[in-house]
Amino acid sequence: MKAIWNGTVIAESDDTVVVEGNHYFPAGSVKKDYLLPSNTKTMCSWKGEA
Repeated sequence: MKAIWNGTVIAESDDTVVVEGNHYFPAGSVKKDYLLPSNTKTMCSWKGEA
């Protein structure tokens, strides 16, 4: 599975986890150069606070 943003692969893994149709990548497979810190928080009863 690949996550592509603006034509660039930003995550790739054969070991994603699918929850309710969404693929979750292992943290080590994500290119963190494309991520920024955020003060936004969400709450999920299954996953907890993110």
